[in-house]
Amino acid sequence: MASGDVIDQLRGAADALDGHACPADRLRAIQRAQDALDSAKARAVAELEDSRGFEDEGSPTARAWLARELRLDPSEAGALSRAGSALRDLPRVADAFDAGRVRLAHVRELAFALKHVGREVVVAAQPWLLEVATSSEPAELRRVVKALREAVYPDELDEAWVRGMERQDVRLSPVPEGWHLTGFLGTETGAKLDLVLRSLSAPQGAGDDRSTAERRVDGLDELLTGVLEHGLPQDRGVRPHLTVTADHDTLAHAAGTSEVPGTHPGHLHGFGSIGKGLLGLLLCGADATPVLTDSRHAVLDVGPTVRLATAAQRKAVNARQGGECAAPHCSAPVVHVHHVVWHSRGGPTDLANLIGLCPRCHTLVHRGLLHVDPVDHRFTVGSGAPVLARPSRYLQARRARERVRHRRPQPWLTG
Repeated sequence: MASGDVIDQLRGAADALDGHACPADRLRAIQRAQDALDSAKARAVAELEDSRGFEDEGSPTARAWLARELRLDPSEAGALSRAGSALRDLPRVADAFDAGRVRLAHVRELAFALKHVGREVVVAAQPWLLEVATSSEPAELRRVVKALREAVYPDELDEAWVRGMERQDVRLSPVPEGWHLTGFLGTETGAKLDLVLRSLSAPQGAGDDRSTAERRVDGLDELLTGVLEHGLPQDRGVRPHLTVTADHDTLAHAAGTSEVPGTHPGHLHGFGSIGKGLLGLLLCGADATPVLTDSRHAVLDVGPTVRLATAAQRKAVNARQGGECAAPHCSAPVVHVHHVVWHSRGGPTDLANLIGLCPRCHTLVHRGLLHVDPVDHRFTVGSGAPVLARPSRYLQARRARERVRHRRPQPWLTG
């Protein structure tokens, strides 16, 4: 039968399946048909390699032919090629594949085993590996193959651990948008960090709508803040801290008490220049120490350090808000205690002037996209419009798009 006639029959079968009343039965039938086609495809690839028919069509390898003629990715073409070879080495698996008892994904896992565990071992283990494949998902077969490799090559576990220790490195590089983090952690250190981050980034109740990335970063920020608050052993009782320098006019401009043009930006030590929005955000939760200098930056006097919200006040704010951000329709946990009338504008550090915000909403306030009324703590957007009672469909769609772009969503703003 010509290949065109076979394709027409397959298309006819697909059309017949579309008319099947029960979608569950239709999906089972489609999967069986797909498994049969995958089996035929893998065998054809094996035959192509054995006959070297790809050379007759001007390709140096079967993978190159598959990529060119079938428009497959190199990784998929390689997986098909390895699956075809595995079917030759594992005849029982080939029979089960033809019968639809295992799928192409299972064959790929067994092909991996042939390469990384050894042909002799896998051929001998074929009966019970096939039993796992016919009764489990590919992920479970992958786990079993990994365990088999570890049993055959136990010394490689320690070798991998040593290699990982030699690769360990963490680098932070300042870039215009923030910090670029790269690195690699060994098994033990990575496990510790994973445990801490998973604990700190767990959702805070059913209403916590932060993305996984947001919760992870907020958790890391909480971890670092805790370390800085309690101090390091080598600091001899002096808490480590971020250092920001700014002249008086820049501080006044960031606080909104002055509109002095042409002020110099603030400087975050270790990073570089920062804008007035970030400067205001850092000042909001920081100790402020005035340092008087002359025009040549020689220090003439150092004033007392002023601490903002106390630990007791933070607990009171948390209790008053039930541990949730004060912004409407945001149930993220409180991380920052914010002065409604900013401390840099003379706002007092008392409970009547303090609210708890999550990092996302706190950033919105200091970007000028969200305002809090100093009298009734009513939230409005930057234009002065009140916060919507519920997000519109347009805002819901925009929020979904922003999550895809890994931007912080603003679900309750009108603009």
